[in-house]
Amino acid sequence: MITRRGFLATGLGALGASALAGCSGSGNGTAVGGRLLTATDVHVADYPTVTAVKWIGQELERRSGGRLRLAQYHSGQLGRESEAIDMARFGAIDITRVYSGALNNAFPLTRALCLPYVFDSVAHMRAALDGGIADAVLAGFESRDLVGLAIYDSGARCFYNTKHPIVEPHDLHGLKLRVASSDIFLQLMRLFGANPTPMSLGETFSGMETHMIDGAENNMRSFHSSRHFEAAHYWSESRHSYAPDILLMSRRSFDALAADDRRLLLELARESVQVMRREWDASEDKARQEVLAHGVKANEVDVAAFAAAAAPLLRDYLRQPEIAALHRRIREFA
Repeated sequence: MITRRGFLATGLGALGASALAGCSGSGNGTAVGGRLLTATDVHVADYPTVTAVKWIGQELERRSGGRLRLAQYHSGQLGRESEAIDMARFGAIDITRVYSGALNNAFPLTRALCLPYVFDSVAHMRAALDGGIADAVLAGFESRDLVGLAIYDSGARCFYNTKHPIVEPHDLHGLKLRVASSDIFLQLMRLFGANPTPMSLGETFSGMETHMIDGAENNMRSFHSSRHFEAAHYWSESRHSYAPDILLMSRRSFDALAADDRRLLLELARESVQVMRREWDASEDKARQEVLAHGVKANEVDVAAFAAAAAPLLRDYLRQPEIAALHRRIREFA
């Protein structure tokens, strides 16, 4: 497996790595008489976001006659999402898929997508994103050496744990839960009465096995692909957030492309959203069936009670004019 250290040691991680031209070889991370782009994701090979970016690479190569190619490093081969963001900003990698919660602190507009109960359903989220919300949020990356390519939705985030079913917020009291390093999710878990513990996705399974944490919150597809259901046998349908994923590109790498190639890449990134959604819908259903067959106990929750507990956080963030404006637009699609 390629590692982050090994990747950087090869020279591919140097600034301008995407500008490899005239190299020999194919199919192993080199480009023949063209340009190689590198893409990363912490998720596994068959995860919908990985599949969507793979589709982008195939279409780039096909539509450019092989002049543009993409080498993909999935399963966290090049490190955590926080590391991928920095690597993209400085041009060490070209493209990365990142959970929006991990972007909240540096990119304020992403907060509107992560607020509790801002979206009512997947259908509501997709309608809002397609109705101009995605474009507004993606434009916010221009100030920090990144280009927003697309927003991939990632289902409803729910609670899972090793102890007992969660029905009301008081059921979370005292539980240590893994969360992304985001102020929104840290504050939200505290309002629910949980003890939030920032931790990478890759450390969560061992954290539950060693009792460092009692559970986490995530979507069903990640619960399945990370094998967390083998440690946590209680899944509670809180649907407290529909925070999506965002596909980003290094501004340095994007600007190095010819104008026509930039247009092609942006077009393919937007088209890949539908590829991702088809993969998501099919694989989420399958994941749910498999975790339930494994013995996971799923239950509904008192959504009204959770929404009431989250209300102070929502009020605080809606004091920010830009967040409030996006929130109003999102709710118009409900």
